[in-house]
This record gives sequence, C-alpha cells and structure tokens, in this order.
Amino acid sequence: MIERKRHIQDILDSFKDFPVVGVIGPRQVGKTTLAHQVARNYSEPVRHFDLERGTDLDRLEADPEFVLANQRGLIVLDEVQWLPGIYNTLRVLADRRPEPNKFLVLGSASPTLLQQTSESLAGRIRYHNLSGLGLYEIQPELQDRLWLRG
Repeated sequence: MIERKRHIQDILDSFKDFPVVGVIGPRQVGKTTLAHQVARNYSEPVRHFDLERGTDLDRLEADPEFVLANQRGLIVLDEVQWLPGIYNTLRVLADRRPEPNKFLVLGSASPTLLQQTSESLAGRIRYHNLSGLGLYEIQPELQDRLWLRG
C-alpha cells in the first residue's frame, strides 16, 4: 500500500478550518484507502460507515441524526452518494458548538453529488480531489519501471 502523505496532511489540515471534508474522484483511485490512512493519523476516535453495506445504510436511512449525533471524533461516510438526504443532517451536526465531530465524506465526483453538498454544506465543506497516483507518490527506484509499463 502506498502511503499518500501529501493527501493525508492536506485533509488533516482542512479539518482545522472546515467541519466536513469531501474526498471526490473517479472509481478505484483509492478514496477508501486514503480514508483509512487519514483515520490512522487522526488523534481522536474514528467511526466508519460504508453506505454500500446494507446495515450501515439502513441505520443511517432510518434516523441519521440519532445515529451520528452521539458519535465523537471523526466520522467517515464512504459511498455517500447512496444517501443523498444526509447532507441536511450533516449541516445541522457541523454547526454544533463546540464541534464534537469532523466528517470525512467519500464519493464519486458526480455533478449531482457536488450540487447537493454545495447547497446543503456551503461554507462547511472543503473538497479534496483525488486522482490517480502521482510520480511523487512512487518510490524513486520504481518510477522508471512504472513509467515503461504504465
């Protein structure tokens, strides 16, 4: 596994100014892996909800505020596009003072997702765009081989 140090630090720094960070990007670029790396570097408790998992989706569909309001630390919501109605709840929870939570939401960079979050979470969210691996993320001794093989 490649440690994406710049991305991890950028996300952690974003939490200083924003209660919600959205990691967006195409499928299979490592959004979930990056979220796990951020979680390992986060100093408070972390709770992960995978909305492709039926039990997580069912719990959050039933009463998202009840499920999330009592959590503390970092809450990761993976595949958030499966529950578009959650943005209004995140707005309410992100406005609590003092902030008991930070939210890391992961999803595809679809225009619908971006529109929903920009309307509900204006001023509360920072987007972090995750694309494929950059050469700076690859060990120098592997760069030539990867460059030739693609």
